[in-house]
Amino acid sequence: QVQLVESGGGLVQAGGSLKLSCVASGRTFSSSAMGWFRQAPGKEREFVAGILWSARSTKYADSVKGRFTISGDNAKNTVYLQMNSLKPEDRAVYYCAADLDSTHIVRVTTGAYEYWGQGTQVTVSS
Repeated sequence: QVQLVESGGGLVQAGGSLKLSCVASGRTFSSSAMGWFRQAPGKEREFVAGILWSARSTKYADSVKGRFTISGDNAKNTVYLQMNSLKPEDRAVYYCAADLDSTHIVRVTTGAYEYWGQGTQVTVSS
């Protein structure tokens, strides 16, 4: 059974930074992709960033390019999302997800990801 546990959310002022962490357990993730998604109140869950464990290739939503950075630590089975220059519109519940079938691309649809964490709230005040 795969488990994903996020942490690092909180309240921050606009322009500030937060770093989210997602610890994965239950299997090795050397041949899969990990993604961060977010869901704001009244909106659908959307892709934020993703990383391929093996190739370390990354992908970002246009709305966060240049502000957010996704990275991973294989030894710790942990993926991070460094969020800088936060804006009020970044406010959402952020979810970590695992796509175990992806070996060469980062997919951006929620349906591609089999496992999800419980989410962590990020609130940005203006």
